[in-house]
Amino acid sequence: MVIRAVLPADTGAPQDVSASSSAHQTKRGAYPAQKPDWANLSILHRNTLPPRSSFVLYSSRDDALSRDPKKAKAQCLSGNHWQFHLANSPFEAPAGFENPAFDSGKWSRIEVPGMWQMQGFGRGPHYTNVQYPFHVDPPHPSYTDNECGSYLTRFRVLDDLRDDQLRLRFEGVDSAFHVWVNGKEVGYSQGSRNPSEFDITEYVTRGEENVLAVRVYQFCDGSYIEDQDQWWLSGIFRDVFLLGFPKKVCFEDVTIQTLLDDEYRNATLIVRVETSAKATVRLQLLDTDGTLISDATATVQEGGKLTADFNTHVKNATLWTAETPYLYKTILSIGEDQFTAHRVGFRKVELKDGLIKVNGNRVVFKGANRHEHHPESGRTVPYEFLKNDLLLMKQHNINALRTCHQPNDPRLYDLADELGLWVMDEADLECHGFEIIEVAALPAEKRKLPFAERQRITRADAAKWLSDNPDWHDAYLDRAKQLVHRDKNHTSVIMWSLGNEAFYGRNHTAMRDWIKSEDPTRLIHYEPDQEAEYMDMYSRMYPDIADIISLAEKDCKQNKKPLVLCEYIHAMGTGPGNIKEYIDTFYNYPQLQGGWVWEWSNHGLATKTKDGTPFYGYGGDFGDVPNDSNFVMDGVLQSDHTPNSGLIEYKKALEPVLIVSTSANTATIINRQDFATLDDLMCIWSVVSESGPVPDVGGELKMPPGIQPGETAELPLPDVNEELHGEALMLLSFRLRSGTLWADAGYELAWAQVPLARNTNLGVPATEGNAPVVAKLSGSMLEIQSHTSQWSVDIARGALCRWRKNGVEVISRPLVPTFYRAPTDNDAPDRSFGKDWRDTLLHLAETKTRGVKWHMEDSGSLVVQMEQKYAPPVLSWSIDLASEYTFGTNGSLAIKIKGIPTGLNLPKTLPRIGVTLGLPKSYQKVEWFGRGPGESYKDMKLSQKVGRHAVQSVGALWSGPEFPQECSNRTDTRWIRIAERTRGKTSLTAQFFVPSEPSTRRLFDFMVSHFDVKDIDEARHPYELEEKGQDATILRLDADHLGLGTGSCGPKTLDQYVLNTAPFEFGILLY
Repeated sequence: MVIRAVLPADTGAPQDVSASSSAHQTKRGAYPAQKPDWANLSILHRNTLPPRSSFVLYSSRDDALSRDPKKAKAQCLSGNHWQFHLANSPFEAPAGFENPAFDSGKWSRIEVPGMWQMQGFGRGPHYTNVQYPFHVDPPHPSYTDNECGSYLTRFRVLDDLRDDQLRLRFEGVDSAFHVWVNGKEVGYSQGSRNPSEFDITEYVTRGEENVLAVRVYQFCDGSYIEDQDQWWLSGIFRDVFLLGFPKKVCFEDVTIQTLLDDEYRNATLIVRVETSAKATVRLQLLDTDGTLISDATATVQEGGKLTADFNTHVKNATLWTAETPYLYKTILSIGEDQFTAHRVGFRKVELKDGLIKVNGNRVVFKGANRHEHHPESGRTVPYEFLKNDLLLMKQHNINALRTCHQPNDPRLYDLADELGLWVMDEADLECHGFEIIEVAALPAEKRKLPFAERQRITRADAAKWLSDNPDWHDAYLDRAKQLVHRDKNHTSVIMWSLGNEAFYGRNHTAMRDWIKSEDPTRLIHYEPDQEAEYMDMYSRMYPDIADIISLAEKDCKQNKKPLVLCEYIHAMGTGPGNIKEYIDTFYNYPQLQGGWVWEWSNHGLATKTKDGTPFYGYGGDFGDVPNDSNFVMDGVLQSDHTPNSGLIEYKKALEPVLIVSTSANTATIINRQDFATLDDLMCIWSVVSESGPVPDVGGELKMPPGIQPGETAELPLPDVNEELHGEALMLLSFRLRSGTLWADAGYELAWAQVPLARNTNLGVPATEGNAPVVAKLSGSMLEIQSHTSQWSVDIARGALCRWRKNGVEVISRPLVPTFYRAPTDNDAPDRSFGKDWRDTLLHLAETKTRGVKWHMEDSGSLVVQMEQKYAPPVLSWSIDLASEYTFGTNGSLAIKIKGIPTGLNLPKTLPRIGVTLGLPKSYQKVEWFGRGPGESYKDMKLSQKVGRHAVQSVGALWSGPEFPQECSNRTDTRWIRIAERTRGKTSLTAQFFVPSEPSTRRLFDFMVSHFDVKDIDEARHPYELEEKGQDATILRLDADHLGLGTGSCGPKTLDQYVLNTAPFEFGILLY
């Protein structure tokens, strides 16, 4: 940290600059009188205490072991008792507000911790991804449009703290602030997501009310290195504490490290204690149950460094891993009234054999990038909300957390230690916006270069602004020191990250060198060091699978450094697709050690329309200009932090146990954990058929004991002798045998299905009569009638426009071939499929009929044949369609459609191939046999079990993306039935068949909703779509459907999941 001399602060607030006694006469002057601290790169902190590890003191041993903050020598100053004033700039803030006599009676109340934009103050939230929201002129922030919040509160020192040194600790203030106590200036600090601590002992009056004044600046020079992909929000957003430290002698800092011997069996606990004066320090080590293991003392002598060192040896130590998070306890004490406790896990992190190893084992990081986000309070995240995030991670097989892109709330690390998560702890540093400037400055021909080539040029130039600029050395190094000192005693933290997307320069090398000297026990990560010249590993964002395989086979092996993907499988909108392919690659190539999904949650902020309709807003919804729109909605959780389909699919790909193969009576399973056996799991089996779950069949299978990580074992499968109806599968569900801190006993972590009986036969309705179908032509309407059904075919438009069963309407809107879907976020970028669809006007294409013929069959059925073209305006391409509708005597309708793409400028891919029709809105009950219950696509389906699923309302099938787009598809469907809710007797059933084998059914996709594709395409918020909801149930049936991929920020859909434009043929049976 750069600690400057204590000087009078320059806050930028109004000052008297006159040269005479008259306020209206002046001969010379300067305004401001001196450079404000918040715009002065040489001032990072004034009068702050040196950074230290995060701990509090207790007055007794038992209180320290309780880890209850309410029992600590600490007084929380957070709450809603703060008064607040907001000005448009520091120069317009009220002068003298820090004076205890200042009249703040008309000021507003504000909650601390909190962001002022989230409490109705100021211009509101502002979202940008890369670009800065202000003029770029480092190190100068804006002097005018730079909101300034003035905070006031009053407090009395608790009796328990009266005799102590008093420290005022801010856990996080965005972006910079000055502090006064009782009208006296205390100091200044910046670094939004880092703590700041001040000694205010001499400023406080015991036994009386004290006035605390804080002035917070929206932007400061440090804002240039806080350009993360998140909302720009301001204020005292983490807790404020008054901490008591004994005056005579106290703990100043504690550093804890653990070492293991070469066999990873015996451990050494190394503890260094810094004190304020000579002292005798006692260290006790206890196991997790509180049994004393060692008890030692050390003396801190005067005259040198005031430190005490402990080396405690533990034989056959129980080691900490993310799978087995065993924690010992340490108690440090001075005398009988000063205690602090830490939890310690013995583990060793190293780069060995070209791999990241913990306790000698290779680790696969199954991670998530977690921004601090709450939909109502922004980066102020309540503890229970934070805890629930980490519980969800564990419940979904996630074992690693990247604190993107700043140190998180300090309480998170305690939870990670306890629950078991590998933490990549990241410095509060990003300056991505300079890349935009450098790209704009490129000559036109270089702007056309492929992204990777262009980035190599722009990154080097962008680094010159700050990262490779020696003027910013102290600012960068301060971010490293703050990070490491605060979190160094957390076992879960196994690597430091120097920040994100700040290019690479000499200042990063300085950060790296200092960290290595201060903490040799952890590895260091930083993605822009593309050649891993300085870092302990290669790192990439959103690469193709082929590229990481190439890197693993070449550079990783040659330089003996592994590769991690600090960001991958971009989870924006519906998706991501092809997760499994990445995970399998991590296990096939040892040098590929996993990655962190981008990202954990959508960052939508709760707001309302003018008429009070609630929704989650994104960039631009708060009048914020410039903005990056919905790019902030890119998580595997919704904005309220409920899981979406992406997280469910991710959990499936990360399963701790996997079925490798099956035979008639055995399944070969593999343990995909890194340390633990599968003994904590039990396997429950059951059977599902087309009739639903088979009753009274199933139970527990005995798992082979002691299956080590990476090992396979044979799991005997039971015989199933019951009569099965249609297709049937055995479900193997792997569940927790006992409860854990993060899930109850019986919680399912993995599953697999084993086929028992196949059924490829097309189901046909029972025949109620064999009288021939009757057809009548009335104008352009061909009226067709069987024993039970009446159909109407519009021969001019070539569409089945109506169907009634026994007088009850079944189809109310025309059944027509359709090929478009509303683009997903992954379809939308220019490099993805959506641009081609737009350029070829696919969204405007319609089916046009050239001719219709019909004839009676000997069987009594009526066959209607249509010659059609699916084509757009303006262009000449088309899909020539030959459609055949067979109206059966049993009331069924068989449709065969053959398509041949032709003409110039054809779209390269098709979103889907199928038909769309409308049923009356009363058709709400949906039942199907296929994958479910959630949405699925060909490259995002493995998390959905094959079975018989049902919902009572169509709305239950809508996955509800917060930015409307294609969603809610179900794939690998065998049949679907939609029934009317009011009567329940009339229904429509659909199956697909192979036209060349009309008795053989095939898998298909469906989507049921109340929304038209055009409305989904045009809506930008869910409430806009809801307003256009149709008075019908829209059914989409697809023979094929394009995959999802991760093209919103990463590779497009893999080739095997692409639906290329080519001839096709399919059949549908409706009854």
